[in-house]
Amino acid sequence: MSNSNTSAHLISVIIPIYNVEKYLAQCLASVQAQTYANLEIICVNDGSTDGSLAILEAHAAQDERITIVDKSNAGYGAACNLGLAGAHGDWISIVEPDDYLEPNTYEMLLAQADALGGNACVDIVRSAYWRVFDGEKGGHIASASHAQRSSVRAQRIPCAYKGRVKPSHQPFSIEEGIELLLHHPSIWAAIYRREFLLEHGIHFKEVPGAGWADNPFLVASHCAGARLAYVDRAGYCYREDGIAEARAFAERSPLTPLERWNDMMDEADRLHVTNKDIQRALTLRGITYALLTRDALLARARAGLSDKTDIRVHTLLAKSLRRMDAELVFSDVRINYDGKALVAGMQELPLPKKHRAARLAYLAREGFYRIATAGLPFVFNSLKDRKKTKAEKQDLRATYNRHKKN
Repeated sequence: MSNSNTSAHLISVIIPIYNVEKYLAQCLASVQAQTYANLEIICVNDGSTDGSLAILEAHAAQDERITIVDKSNAGYGAACNLGLAGAHGDWISIVEPDDYLEPNTYEMLLAQADALGGNACVDIVRSAYWRVFDGEKGGHIASASHAQRSSVRAQRIPCAYKGRVKPSHQPFSIEEGIELLLHHPSIWAAIYRREFLLEHGIHFKEVPGAGWADNPFLVASHCAGARLAYVDRAGYCYREDGIAEARAFAERSPLTPLERWNDMMDEADRLHVTNKDIQRALTLRGITYALLTRDALLARARAGLSDKTDIRVHTLLAKSLRRMDAELVFSDVRINYDGKALVAGMQELPLPKKHRAARLAYLAREGFYRIATAGLPFVFNSLKDRKKTKAEKQDLRATYNRHKKN
């Protein structure tokens, strides 16, 4: 063990691993070096074909807290579930193997839980996290020149809900910290009371590959009456894929985004969620994924990649748009006119009038927030990226329309 600081609370750290030899040593070292040392580190090797297993074995030989589960490939969700089944801790942590932790992450999360009565009073402890852009995985710098990438390598900015989660008291319910549902499903910036997960039968959906299984897990865990605690400090360091990689993934696997969104909605239905703020958050994510899916279909058509899968994607897109509450869509200033037009067209409803003032006020607030938290250079690069993306989308639609006419 790296540290002698221990406590009665055992944390089971589950790391699902598939072909991440480039980042795995850093990830493991950051977990092993935690100032809170009472950990069991469950590493599930999900059929890696690179050197990941050898790295695991080298670390396990030096740290008795590490357990290796070596299995055939079945995807992120299955690997996490296997880790959950073998966990003994009071608390559960999920760490993705290409990410890493600040040294005091678990100490910080447990201190917040203990301050509120410990695992007798708290089910989930959430925190802010760092978005890491290192020029390797993607993000807005992935398409920049080599010199530009070098200048921003390993840049870190706070997550999109930093400073925005402000419940009137703690512990709190998700309705009082809705920002945790509005942004990236950062299920790993948290620890979960293991008995809470067991009592509610909460587990990951098992789908091939990464499969965005974190999306339904977010709803299943946070909307099941969880007593939440929050720390507005970042401990988890998340390597950002960025919008370019999200678009590329959607083009390769166009069914995934909306399949997972429908899984989220199924979880919300199962839990009888009626709170309008939660429904708005889920609807906003649905619109985001619907636009991503539509653009993926256009890109696939332009590249001549359309096949039988695309017919299923069109059907899923239509089903998803019909599932959305049009009133929630039309009244939400966070949803752009393009997203509202998708729903109006599919549900055969008149498109509402544009509320330019409300939309501009929202964009201004977001702009000021992002400048304050991420800095002007990052925001400027992001805007350039969005402008380029918008132009590409317009070009895609024009090409697709010409293709249809021919």
